[in-house]
Amino acid sequence: MTRIYIADAKSEERSALRLLLIDLNMEVVGEAADWYTTLTQVPLSRADILLVDWDLLPIEPGAAIGELRMVCPAALVIVLISHLDARQQAALSAGADAFISKGETPERVSERLRAVAASVIKKMTPSG
Repeated sequence: MTRIYIADAKSEERSALRLLLIDLNMEVVGEAADWYTTLTQVPLSRADILLVDWDLLPIEPGAAIGELRMVCPAALVIVLISHLDARQQAALSAGADAFISKGETPERVSERLRAVAASVIKKMTPSG
């Protein structure tokens, strides 16, 4: 089962993601509403995927994603963005593995999460 950590300041968005992940048979191993909690809990969570809201990142997103990779090097980082604009490229340039727009339909978010989870499974297999 793919293990997911959710970092988003808005409790209603964390709740919606949690329900979606449960429907996808993924395990939510932790949640945070702020950056400090995220950095302290992520290493203990043993998450495969980190879902992190762009607006939760400190001023320098590249450094923030670098911090996540230092404390949880094996996890893939997916940045959640509110507005499709230069942020999508900025998220990838900052070192994220992927991004998901919060404006996507639940079906599209599910599709993207399944694709990332498949890449996690492939990475974990000896031939992957």
